Amino acid sequence: MTETFAIPLALDLAAVALGSIQGAMYAAGFRRLDLLGVAVIAIVVGIGGSFIRDVLLNITPATLTTNIYLLTCLIAGTVGMLLQKLFVRADPVINILDALTLGAFTALGTTKALSFGLPELPAMLIGVTAAVGGGMIRDVLLNMPIAVMHVGSLYAVAAIVGSGITVTLIHFGVDVTITGLVCVVLTAVLRLLAMRFGWSLPEQRAFDRKRRRKQREVEETVAAIRTHTIALDQLPLIDPEGPNPTPSAS
Repeated sequence: MTETFAIPLALDLAAVALGSIQGAMYAAGFRRLDLLGVAVIAIVVGIGGSFIRDVLLNITPATLTTNIYLLTCLIAGTVGMLLQKLFVRADPVINILDALTLGAFTALGTTKALSFGLPELPAMLIGVTAAVGGGMIRDVLLNMPIAVMHVGSLYAVAAIVGSGITVTLIHFGVDVTITGLVCVVLTAVLRLLAMRFGWSLPEQRAFDRKRRRKQREVEETVAAIRTHTIALDQLPLIDPEGPNPTPSAS
């Protein structure tokens, strides 16, 4: 049976606290939310992913077997709300810690699912859900578009890649601790590079040959302008009325 990647309790609580701080900071931007609302969002972001993971595995959520996790969420959420401006200034550090937390929760969720005998793909699903589930619940509660399902900086994609690497290494018998560390590093690096260079998956669209050809022509024209191989005064004139002008009233 596959072992579960484990991290010290202190680091686990630190990861939960970081999520709660981010949740509280996000919730503080909604003026109509009261203190209870901020606390709920802090708890959801802090332990929501782990909660969903254990529910899917049909076990008692680990975060509800002791008081320490909920207390951590409430304290960290309060700090995040009160010291929001301070944490905004520390945004680069928080982004790095968040990326590492994303990788840790991915490794924990994936290896825990494998230890329960789940096949590789379901284990990946649970691993990714454990990593991004809290943010998804947050967006649902706040009636916002679910961020991980829209064009962005590869948050869920980084977790998917890390989870895929995890099940692959476990399949080939690599030690679970080494596997977990590889997952954490790879997921964090991919996430941070995506944020730095603006990487994202392309927006969905139906296959349309004419539209793709027109889009390619526009892209080629823009590239030509940027490289100074064509001047603006050499562009073809465009009829403001379009190909089907509106008939005059006369």
